[in-house]
Amino acid sequence: MKKTLVQILFLFSLISQFSFAQVDVVYSTLVWSDEFNTNGAIDSNQWFHQTQLPAGGSWYNGEVQHYTNQIANSFVDTGFLNIVSKKENFTDQGITKQYTSARLNSKFAFKYGRLDVRAKLPIEAGTWPAIWMLGKNINEDGGYFDAAFGTVGWPACGEIDIMEHGIFPSQSVNYVQSALHTPSSFGNTVNIGGVIASDLANNYHIYSLNWSPNRISFLLDNVVYYTYNPTIKNTNTWPFDAEQYILLNIAMGGIAGSIASNFTQSSMLIDYVRVYQNPLSTIENKFNEFSVFPNPTSDFINISSTADVDKVEIYNFLGVLVLSTSVNTKSINIKNLPSGLYILTIYSGVEISSKKIIVNQ
Repeated sequence: MKKTLVQILFLFSLISQFSFAQVDVVYSTLVWSDEFNTNGAIDSNQWFHQTQLPAGGSWYNGEVQHYTNQIANSFVDTGFLNIVSKKENFTDQGITKQYTSARLNSKFAFKYGRLDVRAKLPIEAGTWPAIWMLGKNINEDGGYFDAAFGTVGWPACGEIDIMEHGIFPSQSVNYVQSALHTPSSFGNTVNIGGVIASDLANNYHIYSLNWSPNRISFLLDNVVYYTYNPTIKNTNTWPFDAEQYILLNIAMGGIAGSIASNFTQSSMLIDYVRVYQNPLSTIENKFNEFSVFPNPTSDFINISSTADVDKVEIYNFLGVLVLSTSVNTKSINIKNLPSGLYILTIYSGVEISSKKIIVNQ
């Protein structure tokens, strides 16, 4: 069978689109988002205010704020979510503190996918803005999912810190860091990666997580700067095989350092929060000569053609051939294809057809 030059160039162009891909799975279907288009209070269908103090009356890491559901601490204005930390005396749950802020839990949890958050950060001394995730199964009194799903403690639930700022005194003021907390690193922040962004106080940046069954990557403005991929994945190193929810907050003081005496208030502004996933197989048609259907119950890809297929080839996103098989049938089943991005090509006589497929088992 011969490939024409046009056909070869077509296949090459498909592969080359992804030859410099930085993530192992590309997630492209928007499944949940908040664009913050309605002024006023946050959308209570999307978000939950976590305000209950932990046992002992103080938040962790020596923090000194009350988290509140006051609209002054979290509100939407002209397309942006404002999370505001303020210096003010505030009494709640019988305890008075000198600072208030907000800690939001998403009412949506997911397993595997991509999270994008476009935000501008506070940089004042003593502020600790964070975009992060916790396992839906965490037993943390006052959390949105705790009553129905809280069965394990921290860090057995797994924690994914997508962006933290303000707790790294030896770093530039524009340094942001990502981290993962697991039972294997209990009490130590060892699985970390950081990057210096441009002018956090005045510029919006996109903070992203790309989470697959095989690795977790962190991106700043669509560029990967850290990937977590332990050789051995078990409950100690990889508690990231269950749903997690999103948290947005600004903490005050504690390991973020001293708060300036003239501090009054500061805000984290968030343009959007978007989560992307893929169904078992997401298909982008290039030709219509054949169709591809997933079968979730038996976890295989079925290729159905109107003409007899002579050969099937599958290339990964780097252009490496991972499967080649000669057949003589109109229907082919391919089992146990690892999650990832592929170019699938079938041959029928001298004809060739290709599709891009994304497999997410």
